Amino acid sequence: MKIHEYQAKEILRKYGVAVPNGEMATTIEEADAAAKQLFSAGNAVVVVKAQIHAGGRGKGGGVKLARSLEEAAVYSKSILGMQLVTHQTGPAGQKVQRLLVEAGSAIARELYLGLVLDRASSKVVFMASQAGGMEIEEVAHENPDAIFKEYVNPAIGLQPYQARALAFKLGLEPAQIGEAVRFMLGLYKAFIETDSTLMEINPFITTKDGKLLALDCKINFDDNAMFRHKDLKELRDLSEEDPLEVEASKYALNYIKLDGNIACMVNGAGLAMATMDIIQYAGGSAANFLDVGGGANQEQIENAFGILLSDPNVKAIFINIFGGILRVDVLATAVVAAAKKLNVQLPIILRLEGTNVEEGRKILAESGLKFEVGATMKEAADLAVAAAKGVN
Repeated sequence: MKIHEYQAKEILRKYGVAVPNGEMATTIEEADAAAKQLFSAGNAVVVVKAQIHAGGRGKGGGVKLARSLEEAAVYSKSILGMQLVTHQTGPAGQKVQRLLVEAGSAIARELYLGLVLDRASSKVVFMASQAGGMEIEEVAHENPDAIFKEYVNPAIGLQPYQARALAFKLGLEPAQIGEAVRFMLGLYKAFIETDSTLMEINPFITTKDGKLLALDCKINFDDNAMFRHKDLKELRDLSEEDPLEVEASKYALNYIKLDGNIACMVNGAGLAMATMDIIQYAGGSAANFLDVGGGANQEQIENAFGILLSDPNVKAIFINIFGGILRVDVLATAVVAAAKKLNVQLPIILRLEGTNVEEGRKILAESGLKFEVGATMKEAADLAVAAAKGVN
């Protein structure tokens, strides 16, 4: 689950991590009031920042520095409601429905801090780099030695000596080391206690008067842990998510919309990835990732069909099931029932293997509906691509 920058900064404040003063605004009036308060407090610069779930906002025109109340008002009016296009939103962009109006900072240096789960080591890795303000993926690709790492033992947590090591590698002044250690320990505590999967401070800045601040913050949470965090779950902004993905989450379906025209319904994330790959290999393109899970029932299958059919780009449906926990005959019965109830007119291609596969194929054959069944994944993928190309 993703949250906005202003929400992430509120969390950091609770853990003693320094962030600039600011207010979230959903109207021009709220933005003007926030800017007036900041200028009245003696700030020479106020920053107006678009709040969307995407990076690259500054390059897209979603971050502006105002040096007067009038200038802040102009920027608020231009950004709030705009369709902000960045390298992460795609060409359609994302509508800006919230602003963060905050105090400007006199930046001396821009650095980077990040925490992420490292599956290879089964540990949290704390990363730091002097290349703050840049896309960390580009830094990792072009100059991996520029990223310093400390792997955290989950039994004892981030240790002060590890934080000090990172602080020294960042080239901080001796007087800043102690503050940097407290900053990093606060970040780690926030990361662990909120069940985060990603926490990035980019840029992590030093100011001209020697202070350390999280100028921007990105936090992603583990969806599977949200039952422990009802307060965090309420931070979810559904308007920032694809409507079909939101609908799928209501029925415990793992769905991600893609740009192709062949809808996929699969049980198991690994098989879903393989299915998308083999569709591409066969010359087609997947319209989605949809994992119905191992224990899907008829209601979930029916809802999955409804979500797949809601995508106007879909020209064919490819169902790829390996029956284990989800028996093939149960799946076939659910598919037939759903196809009849929803009056599915698009071609449906299936590849079935596993428990009770012959019973499942018999159910499909006797359904009175026109299904195509491939003997192998490759054969089924070829059928799906041909079917999609044949639908105008």
